[in-house]
Amino acid sequence: MASRPKTPKKPAKSARKKAPHNLLLVATRKGAWIYHDDGARRAWRADGPHFLGHIIHHLVMDPRDGRTLLAAASTGHLGPTIFRSTDLGRSWTEATRPPAFTKTADGKGRSVNHTFWLTPAHANEPDVWYAGTSPQGLFRSEDGGVTWEPFSGVNDDPQYRAWMGGEQDGSPDGPRMHSIIVDPRDPAHLYFGMSSGGVHETRDGGRHWTPLVEGLEVVEGLDVGNLTFHDPHCVRMCPSNPDRLYQQNHCGIYRLDRPSTAWQRIGKAMPRSVGDVGFPMVVHPADDKTVWVFPMDGQTVWPRTSVGGKPCVYRTRNGGKSWQRMDAGMPKAEAWWTVKRQAMTADAQKKIGLYFGTTSGELWGSRDAGGNWRCLARHLPEIYAVETARTA
Repeated sequence: MASRPKTPKKPAKSARKKAPHNLLLVATRKGAWIYHDDGARRAWRADGPHFLGHIIHHLVMDPRDGRTLLAAASTGHLGPTIFRSTDLGRSWTEATRPPAFTKTADGKGRSVNHTFWLTPAHANEPDVWYAGTSPQGLFRSEDGGVTWEPFSGVNDDPQYRAWMGGEQDGSPDGPRMHSIIVDPRDPAHLYFGMSSGGVHETRDGGRHWTPLVEGLEVVEGLDVGNLTFHDPHCVRMCPSNPDRLYQQNHCGIYRLDRPSTAWQRIGKAMPRSVGDVGFPMVVHPADDKTVWVFPMDGQTVWPRTSVGGKPCVYRTRNGGKSWQRMDAGMPKAEAWWTVKRQAMTADAQKKIGLYFGTTSGELWGSRDAGGNWRCLARHLPEIYAVETARTA
């Protein structure tokens, strides 16, 4: 009797690919956290801490692959370094050659205190990253953050060194290079800000740089012609219009429309009781007239707190001609915290989400472009930076 033929086994079902979701990348004074949303930004799951006890100045995902993370860390006995993950933070490897200044002939020279800012390069330059340090230095990696080299001659140029001022310029945590911006139309066109030292631009891939400070004010009594006294806090380029830049400065809020080289102070339209001093700035991903800022108490001696203990976000929808207060859901009194320059950001969803982290360790979010706010996490260490990302 013939045996019954065996029913062929069904091929194993392939593992279901997880749907893309939103991430909040939170860097703090005592480690980093990655928050994963439920797909609708209503609920967030905490992943962390990563690097508990170490200072994480910036945590950024590479938008070109949707999975690689770089973390700028100060690690105590190991010193300043960069960590890299290619699996959304499940494992990390340290850079084999982190950013470091070139030593002089006598073996001396400046030392990197910490890497402060990380920027992925142009979409056509995979694995290329830029980094800004404290004290002011500009570095580039061409292997995804594994090794770093000084970029262009800025770090050792005598004129730029003079504009950078001393190793300690009075700023908390020291002077720094920040706001490294790559023009999405041209990888050779970059900007950066130095605190202190002004805003600078190159159109030839770093061979030549030009100061871009016309129209910017400095502290009363100081020489506006001396770049040492120029202190940009945060510079942002409009994703929808790369010819428009906004700046939150030590002395106000500004807008620049290229090809002009003159900044316009648009913060004068802010309420006088609030002023236009602050650190973070967020531009709308699809509307070059819409910007959000987080004002800070700007008295002569800066307390670095919210104005009057009443935190708020201000928004303009007309390029700075007028501003509206947006504080629904925020504390109405006795909230004496503020927001650092890297700690406020937006996602690119159809209905814009805004997020910020505070010096008191709270993470806040809005799913309606700032109309309503809610606290997403409490009791974190002091928050240094918040970035958004979306998994591939």
